[in-house]
Amino acid sequence: MIDPRQRKNIKIGLFVAVVQKPHQRSGEITRGIVGKILTKSPNHPYGIKVQLESGLVGRIKEIIE
Repeated sequence: MIDPRQRKNIKIGLFVAVVQKPHQRSGEITRGIVGKILTKSPNHPYGIKVQLESGLVGRIKEIIE
């Protein structure tokens, strides 16, 4: 499994599962295609923050490909 906490593993166009900020407690997953990588640091303990092509923003929990 590819580590979603490493920025180097994230590419625009990847199909991923993210958790949006309002859903962090419930852990509700949203799937989509990465449109923009928002996290600047090379890694993040809770997952890299991205904006999906749909415009939704969340932290990647899983890379589906």
